[in-house]
Order: sequence, then C-alpha cells, then structure tokens
Amino acid sequence: MRQELTFLKGLKDGIPICLGYLSVSFTFGMMAARGGLPLGIIQMISMTNLTSAGQFAGTALVLSGGAYLEVAVTTLVINLRYMLMSLSLSQKLEPSMPRWERALLAFGNTDEIFAVAMQQKGYINGKYLLGLIVLPYVGWAAGTLLGATAFGALPASAVSALNIAIYGMFIAIVVPPMRKLRPVLFTVCISAFISCVFRFVPGLSRLSSGWVIIICAIAASALAAVRYPVDEEAAQ
Repeated sequence: MRQELTFLKGLKDGIPICLGYLSVSFTFGMMAARGGLPLGIIQMISMTNLTSAGQFAGTALVLSGGAYLEVAVTTLVINLRYMLMSLSLSQKLEPSMPRWERALLAFGNTDEIFAVAMQQKGYINGKYLLGLIVLPYVGWAAGTLLGATAFGALPASAVSALNIAIYGMFIAIVVPPMRKLRPVLFTVCISAFISCVFRFVPGLSRLSSGWVIIICAIAASALAAVRYPVDEEAAQ
C-alpha cells in the first residue's frame, strides 16, 4: 500500500538531509567569514543559492578576485546537473501542479532532495515536495550562520582543522561510486590528470583556478562520454 505523500511526511524525510546540510554549510560559513565577507552577505549567499559545490566554488573565486565571467561560467558548469535533475523530477510531479508552483519548488531541488523524491512511488504533490525542502533549506541557512559566527570565537587550531571538512565531504561523495563504477573512476582520474597538467606545466600554471575547473570538468566529462557511451536500450 502506497503511503500518502503529505507535508508532514516530507518534513520527516527531510530530517536526515537537514542534519547533513548543517555540517557542510557550517564549513561554508567559516570559509566565507575567513575570507572577510560580512555576515549579512554570507547569509544571503546561502539563502539564495543552496547549491553546495557551486556555492563553495563561486564564493572561493569571489574571495580570490575572480572575474565575473569566470565566476558565472564556473557555477554554470558545476550546477548544470540541476537542469537535468529538474527535467527528470518534473516528469514525476502531479500533472495538475501549476507552473508557478513548479518554478517555486525548483529552487530547492538539490542532489539529496532529488534522490529522496525520485524514490517515492507514483506522482509527487506540491505539499510533500515543500515539506521535503523546508528543513534542508533551514539547515543550510542555520549551518551557514553558525559557521560564520563561530569563526571569530574558535581558536586558530580548531578553525584550521575544520577547514578540511569540505575536502572530506567531496571525498565522501566521490569515492564510493568511484569504487563501484568504472566511468566515474575514469572521469575522476582524467580530471585529476588535467588538473596536474595545469598545476605543474610552465605557462599553464598561470591560468586561474576557475578556468581550470571549467576545463577539467568539460574535458573529463566529454572523454568519459566518448569512452563509456550510454546504451539507449539498457537505459530504457
């Protein structure tokens, strides 16, 4: 028997995501505060983006003095996956859901929310999806606020130790699928190789980190697509 997708069920399903977002956004708040951004700006970034990796990369480029075009293209490349996820999720929403509601709820479509929503049986209504988004959004905003305010209170040793949390997060995301799926392993190795080329080859090392991210992401993805094409019959 299919469980009714209510607002309260969405809230319940969003609790684990909220707790995970608290720790990650705490690190973001500390990083932004360490870069000298005002508390209000830091909070506004988190409350208007909710993009995790794209937010970290974009803010890091801003703090390093990156050009507007560089920031825009970097965040576009990193966040392109949300476009594909939104297209997929839109097929699972109730057909009667108005466009304004779809557009509003699309703001909260993150990797984790998408994964939980797609696991539900049947169509998803707006109440459930709103409930699923609310707590993770609050957790992301609250974690950012806590991290930014705690930066000045924590000793330098604690701040330095917590700064590696973001690298731990990315490792935790990449390593499990990399061990199971050869296309992911291939993509990671290619991107790491290209990154090393730009780091150690004279001349290329002068290129800013933002453009290196863009080139690595596009080149590695293109090579992986050629090396491991998707079988249309298997995908169906």
